[in-house]
Order: sequence, then structure tokens, then C-alpha cells
Amino acid sequence: MFTPDILKALKGYTANMQSDVTFVLAKGEHPKRQELLEFLRSVASVSERIAVEERDAVAGIRSPISFAIEKDGVATGIFFSGIPSGHEFNSLILAVLQSSGTALKLDSALQTMIKRIDEPLHFEVFVSLSCHNCPDVVQALNQFALLNDNIQTEMIDGGLFQDEIKARDIQGVPSVYLNGEVFARGKVDMGELVNQLIEKYPALRQSAGVAESLPVQDVAIIGGGPAGVAAAIYSARKGLKVTLIADRLGGQVKDTMGIENLISVPKTTGPQLTGALKQHIEDYDITVKEHVRVEQISKGDLKKLMLSSGEEITTKTLIIATGAKWRELGVPGEKENIGHGVAYCPHCDGPFFKGKDVAVIGGGNSGVEAALDLAGIVKSVTIFEFMPELKADKVLLDQVALRSNIKIKKNVATKQIVAENGHVTAIEYQDRATEDVQSLPLAGVFIQIGLVPNSAFLKGLVELTKYGEVVVNDRCQTSESGVFACGDVTTVPYKQIIISMGEGAKAALSAFEYILKHDTSSQRSGGQKQDSAVSSVA
Repeated sequence: MFTPDILKALKGYTANMQSDVTFVLAKGEHPKRQELLEFLRSVASVSERIAVEERDAVAGIRSPISFAIEKDGVATGIFFSGIPSGHEFNSLILAVLQSSGTALKLDSALQTMIKRIDEPLHFEVFVSLSCHNCPDVVQALNQFALLNDNIQTEMIDGGLFQDEIKARDIQGVPSVYLNGEVFARGKVDMGELVNQLIEKYPALRQSAGVAESLPVQDVAIIGGGPAGVAAAIYSARKGLKVTLIADRLGGQVKDTMGIENLISVPKTTGPQLTGALKQHIEDYDITVKEHVRVEQISKGDLKKLMLSSGEEITTKTLIIATGAKWRELGVPGEKENIGHGVAYCPHCDGPFFKGKDVAVIGGGNSGVEAALDLAGIVKSVTIFEFMPELKADKVLLDQVALRSNIKIKKNVATKQIVAENGHVTAIEYQDRATEDVQSLPLAGVFIQIGLVPNSAFLKGLVELTKYGEVVVNDRCQTSESGVFACGDVTTVPYKQIIISMGEGAKAALSAFEYILKHDTSSQRSGGQKQDSAVSSVA
């Protein structure tokens, strides 16, 4: 079932397992059961510490193609329903390794929070094996289960459980249910899961405080995309004490599939680049606070950051690198139908529209790339562009011309997304030249109209443009002394990966220069000034 190279790699990964792990299946009949058994036996063949066991009945098992993971004969709370291949193969292998003693990839403060949950939580995660965002959710919840016996989590392959997909009216992945009720839908990562848990159980944030033991930092960086990582590495190379705080490392880049304009790297993907960024960070003495957000910032010579986990970090300088998020259309039928025909990620949700008619809103590079991706799955794609001409690069437009199932409507304005019985059925649009309003029947709408800066939590701290961009000068300085900004969240034009990296490096060098001057000034004046309390909430 696996190539010799994969089996060799698995043997290496499992060589240091500290506990026995068993895949436990309940007996029964299913067309895919034999394939699942062969799959699990192949995984088990790489280590004497991994076994496959069939039993007459297993608590929590959904079907004959479901299995549980046990550690030394004790349930871990981790379940898989379906064959975790594709992107979920990594989720399975990580679950095995972490069950057997491999360190969890969660900050110690977050681990403390999860351990404090004292009531039963049963998570169900419906996934598509082609979804590159789904594993983040599955892997996060698997760690939650390993940390707390009150938590159970189950990956469910939507392709094999169509009856449940229809019964729950799921049209987007990942779809996360907690104790039978919707918890999260669509693109979601560990940071959002943690934040939602904190909102549901506010007392959890009281368990934090690990960061209080950190000395005053020279540089704190908010954001883990290319700009934030570049700023962290350049700061660390100067010998500064650095903390990086991010919802997720990689940021928006993690959702980009094809990257061909990162100079010296002819081709890569967002997940691959994110992995490289993480690896580079690990080469330096950088404190990373991932999966949390900054909720409050105080002004002053020393900036104090209050995190969503309840932790507090004090720093001499602050670099804002929070990037941007997908812009919404703001038309009737958009928010109401997210996960029911309205989507923002063609890679994740495209397979749900196989053989159907869909639209992509936006004629820039992102929109045209989305249309090209979808063209190989759906019946037809119609690109809607507000301006008279598409703005995408010529190389992409040349590819569009080769696809017979891609249509283009230019100089049109989307008026509303129409749905019936909880499903998108059409899009209404207006010809901007004639003002005629028309309707196009379809099953899905993918919105790709640009980005909005992640800067709402900065109001009152630094100057923002009317579009929400942080105003910076040529040295990445903001209107607030000691606060710098870089990347897509700023007024710097051309939102590109390579530009964000350069701006991150520049912000770090500017912060270093500021610290040198500020520390010298403080020594002359006899010390630091007191902080003034000004806060901003995300």
C-alpha cells in the first residue's frame, strides 16, 4: 500500500516511540473495510510498538471503517472515521507519535489551559482528504484529546459519510461540531479554535501566566507570516531578546497553493514555504507564542501586551506584522451562506462542487488562479470582474484562454447571492454599462476580491488610513514611538511575499537602531519612563 521510501521514512519517525500504540477497530462489514485494514497494517508494519486489533465492540466507534487509538491499552480519545490518506496521513502519523511520547507542538500556557477543562467535550471534524486546511484542525484537536481525558475528537472523511454530510447540510470543510452542535465551519486554524474555547470557557485564561516569567523583551512581533518571521530572524541575529506572537505561523501564505515569484525559488507552495519559515525560526533563540492573539497594548517606553491566553509580555519595541484577510463582498446572501455555497478557499471546498456550475468573484491573480484550479473539478466557472478588464497577469490569462469551461463577465457588479432551502442557487449581477440586472443559476460562489488589513485592534495606538492600513515611513516607523510595522498590514504598496520579507527585515533593523539610541538615552537620564495605559482590543 505504501512505497518503500514511505515505509523507510515511517520507520525513522517511529524509531524512538516510548509507548505502544494500537489501532482498534470494531468488527463489521463495509466495502472499504478491507482497504482500511490493509492501510493500518501497512502503517503498523514499520514498528513493533504499533499494532492493529479488531474487537466485537469499541466504545465511541462510529462504523466498521472507524478506528480508535490506544496508548499502552488505554484510550487516547482520538478517533478516525475513514481512511486517513491524502493530507490527513500526516494527522494519523502525528497522532501515533504524540500518543507515544513525542512532544506536543503547543505552547506550555495553552497546554495548561486545555488541561483545566473539566467537562466532557466531543469534537467531530468533517474533512475532505484534498483539503490542506483540515489537517490543522484535526491535529490541534488530537493534541487537546491527549492533554485532557475529558476530550474526545474524531476525524470524519465526508466522502465516505455522505448520509451525515446531507443530514447536517455540510457544504464546506472543515466543519467542526462540539457535543453535536456547530462549533466552527470553513477555514479555521488552531488559533481560532483556542479563541473560541476561551470565549466559551472564560475561566481558562486565568490558568496562563507563563510569559510573566519572561524578562523584558527587546522586540515583540505580532504576526507570523513572511514579514513577521523575517523581522524575528533579523532581530535574533542582532542578539536581541525576541518574542513572536501569532494566530498561526505562515499567515495568509499558508493558504496559497502555487508560488512561482519568490526569487531563487522557482516553485513552491504555501504549506512548504510555511514549513521552511518554521524551520528557520527554530535555528534562533526566539520565543514563539502561537495560536494566541494580542488583545491589549499599552503605550509608553515599555509596551505591555496582554494575550488572549491571559499572559502578559513587556517589550521595549513592537513590530506589527499582522497581514491581511480575505475581503468580503458585503452583499445580501454572502455571510448567510458561508459553508452552504459561499466559499473563500477553492482548494478546500472545490471538491464539494464537482460537476456543478460555480462563479469566482474577482479578476485579479487570486481570482483567476482560483478559476483555473476549479476548472478541473467543476462543470463550469464564470469569472465576475467589476472593472472593464481583468487585472491578472498575462501568463494566467493565457491559461484561461485554453479552458473551454471558464467564462468571463467583465464590468459587472454582484448584487446578491440567492439561496433556496439553505443552498446557493444563483447570483444576481448588474451590467455596469447598461445597468441591466441579470441572474445566473449556479451552485457555488468563490470570493477572491482582495485583502483587508488585520488592524482593527490597533485603533487608538497608531495612525491608520481609511482603508485600515498602518501608516509607515521608509523605515517602517509608525506614529507611535518604538512601534514599527511591516508587510501587508501597512501602506507599503504591492502586497507580495518577497516585499513583505524585505519590509520585515527593515523593521527589525529599525527597531534595533531605536533600541541602541533609546537605551543610551535612558542611561543618560537615569532610567525608563513610566508606561501610560492606553489599550486596544482585537
